[in-house]
Amino acid sequence: MGTEGARALLERAATLTLQTGNLLSWGCLRKKCPATPGEEVRDCIQKTLSEWSSKIGQDLNHQEILEVLECTVAQAIEKINPEERDELKVSAKLFIVGSNSSSIRDAVDLACSALRVAQLDSVIIAPPPVEDGTSLSLEYLQPYWQELETLVQNKKIVAIGTSDLDKTLLEQLYLWAQVKPSSNQVNLASCCVMPPDLTAFAKQFDIQLLTHNDPKELLCEASFQEVLQESIQNTRAHEWTPLWLLRYSVIVKSRGIIKSKGYIMQAKRNAS
Repeated sequence: MGTEGARALLERAATLTLQTGNLLSWGCLRKKCPATPGEEVRDCIQKTLSEWSSKIGQDLNHQEILEVLECTVAQAIEKINPEERDELKVSAKLFIVGSNSSSIRDAVDLACSALRVAQLDSVIIAPPPVEDGTSLSLEYLQPYWQELETLVQNKKIVAIGTSDLDKTLLEQLYLWAQVKPSSNQVNLASCCVMPPDLTAFAKQFDIQLLTHNDPKELLCEASFQEVLQESIQNTRAHEWTPLWLLRYSVIVKSRGIIKSKGYIMQAKRNAS
């Protein structure tokens, strides 16, 4: 009866917040390794939704109807021990999907709360989605960067970085920004070798160049709706739009190993 209960809750909620918890404690995902980042996200969301819905009781009269649904797998949630905090680096990459810059604060606050930390050591923002036919520009990027800068000034983030910016755009951002980008991720699928002009600029201004293999759209609206429909059948999946997705990792500094990794995402319901 869990699916029916979950469906009823989804039909009345306005917002869905989903947390996968630590993926390294999920045995089933290890077997599928190596998956593409897109496949991993879908698998994690589907398993979290299925697990969550199976635990929902049948008698909804005794359940509070929530405006914001929190969908988690309780046994996979791992908080950071404050005594170990100095030994760990908490990094995140944020993907804006169907939202604007105002959701950045929500994403960072939820990540800090989920891991029980006061701040994130590093946040990289993936290029926000632009309309077809237009290319990413400094003007478009500015409100997103200003939100990140505010979070640095408020001591919620230590360092902020970018992803997939070419030398021209990275230079424009660097010269304009109050809080300079500390890193820029480059997708090796688009260039097997780091562009020499980007490498020279990054070296001159002490910007770390990192590599990644994330697709341009890690989670699109259609993909999320499909997973929602598969996980909780007959739900009105078409009403739900993902706002943002955050991937975090907790690394033991001295050994360079990943202690935990997970996803947090938020979606909203567009009631017709």
